[in-house]
Amino acid sequence: MDTAATGLTFRDATDADVDALVALIESAYRGDSSRTGWTTEADILEGQRTDPEGVLAVIKSPGSRLLTVERDGAVVACCQLEHRGDHAYFGMFAVSPALQGGGLGKVIIAEAERHAHETWGVAEMHMTVISAREDLIAWYERRGYRRTGKMTPFPYGDERFGIPQRDDLQFELLVKPLAQPAQ
Repeated sequence: MDTAATGLTFRDATDADVDALVALIESAYRGDSSRTGWTTEADILEGQRTDPEGVLAVIKSPGSRLLTVERDGAVVACCQLEHRGDHAYFGMFAVSPALQGGGLGKVIIAEAERHAHETWGVAEMHMTVISAREDLIAWYERRGYRRTGKMTPFPYGDERFGIPQRDDLQFELLVKPLAQPAQ
């Protein structure tokens, strides 16, 4: 058995998880704590990554779920899954910086893909990643995601998404085909 998967519990987030999830997401992407792991965006974005309202909106949204991952009763990771017709959207992915690099992310993304495919019957998973995050995009490519070249602008001026430290930020759509059901 994959040791990264040992002792993990996957469940849907509830209102009671909001504060822990905001703290987890912020710790994985912003500020000095994020520099412990490799997913930090601290050099390109300051300010917040999310807020309680944003997390609660994902929890409450129809066709969406915020998958929460626990180990020994502590929240260690999360990801958003949203059903969008023929595909699912994967977002709000965070792994505790202290646990990054040990294979936990691979386990979680595989579970998210399995769930989206089995629950919603979708053929693809979509996500958007800041195109300047070459290391992160390469990690997703090793998991089977492909760059599409389709870009959307970063929401400059909306501090709910952070305070950009450079003027060339944009999101690139990454896509992965999911396993087809056995006939």
